[in-house]
Amino acid sequence: MKTAWVKLLGVAVVLILVAGVYAADKEETLKGMITCAKCDLKKEKACHTVIVVKDKDNKDVVYYFDADGSKKYHKPICQESKKGSAVGVVSEKDGKKIITVSKVEFDK
Repeated sequence: MKTAWVKLLGVAVVLILVAGVYAADKEETLKGMITCAKCDLKKEKACHTVIVVKDKDNKDVVYYFDADGSKKYHKPICQESKKGSAVGVVSEKDGKKIITVSKVEFDK
């Protein structure tokens, strides 16, 4: 009887871990102002693409594009911010929110 419970508990733990991995890789859509962390926000010493999003308390939250996304989408926004959206997986590293970008659309 104990063996059955141990096996059941083991299966439950594995399922929880697998569900956590899938949930962690879920893409999100962020809408806000896409801009340069150096030129516009004065937060960095080098240019880097970010999206500034309003949270539920109407405070600005800055999400840094991953390195590849920053290079790919930087030219249109370096000297001129644009409203738009970024789709990707959000994470946090060294106290900064990072979005691994899969798609960016600028508002017209």
